[in-house]
Amino acid sequence: MSKSNLDTSKNKHFFDKVFNIIFESKKKIITSVNTLMLQSYWHIGKTIIEEEQKGKKRAEYGKSLIESLSKELSEMGEKGFDVSNLWKIRKFYLAYPILDALRLELSWTHYRQLLRIEDKEKRSFYEVECLKSRWSTRELERQLNSMLYERLALSRDKAGIMEMAQQGAEPFKASDIVKDPFVLEFLGLKENERYLEKDLENALIQQLQNFLLELGRGFSFIARQKRLTIDGDHFYVDLVFYHYILKCFVLIDLKIGKLMHQDLGQMQMYVNFYEKELTLESDNPPIGIVLCSDKNDAVVKYTLSDSNKKIFASKYKLQLPTEEELKQEIIREKSLILLKKED
Repeated sequence: MSKSNLDTSKNKHFFDKVFNIIFESKKKIITSVNTLMLQSYWHIGKTIIEEEQKGKKRAEYGKSLIESLSKELSEMGEKGFDVSNLWKIRKFYLAYPILDALRLELSWTHYRQLLRIEDKEKRSFYEVECLKSRWSTRELERQLNSMLYERLALSRDKAGIMEMAQQGAEPFKASDIVKDPFVLEFLGLKENERYLEKDLENALIQQLQNFLLELGRGFSFIARQKRLTIDGDHFYVDLVFYHYILKCFVLIDLKIGKLMHQDLGQMQMYVNFYEKELTLESDNPPIGIVLCSDKNDAVVKYTLSDSNKKIFASKYKLQLPTEEELKQEIIREKSLILLKKED
């Protein structure tokens, strides 16, 4: 073999180094293009608004202006400036009138979805979560459709909602990681199908990435069917996670049908065992969540004491609910929280 020929096995480090340089350069090019696109769209939106103001903000003038601009740009060979997109660009500037406030790590596709949100606090929450959780545009769309913000805001007061809008879904206590309901439409199971708890568990494991997305930031998967041996008897926790933000284990049990008081008692035993036998000094006390398809809130209320802040019961839905269904669920849960406070 010629001496000039490189031995690929010996020079792998060299090849990898060159590849990484190219890869990082491409990433910078993509980031740069995205930044320039967002900035140019912002300036175009600003120019449209300024021109509209000269026309005394008449609606018909604005419509005519957008249509004329789209036609001119098309004739000049510029793509991506149809009437629909120009209206979005105009709305983009109105929603983000301060250029420096743009989150340039997000793509235009992210912003197009965010522009669907009229409420500023809600939009800010999704922006922060997109960055912190590194959501793709598809993941953002899924979270919007599942009304994640409304579900998380359920147990928070006005100050807590403001904090969530500014910091995202940053958990500070056990209840912050609990949603009611959890939405598990990605499993592909039908509400009217007959299935076992084992089937639900298998589906969650197969769709673990999507389940982690629904659980939220901070969860790391530890085990399934974790065996606990207590005085010779064996018990099994369906799913075990570790929450690296709250620094505690999270135990999840799956129940088909209506939640029974025995299910909560069993979870209490699991949590007690974990706290005494498996939790390190640096860990916080474990959290237990029983996921069920139906629950009696009175059973939960009288089974768990008011001081119990570590055991939770949440419903799960196997199909993405309509916005109206979720709103009704949230209103119902809020009324229960208010009644509990009054008691």
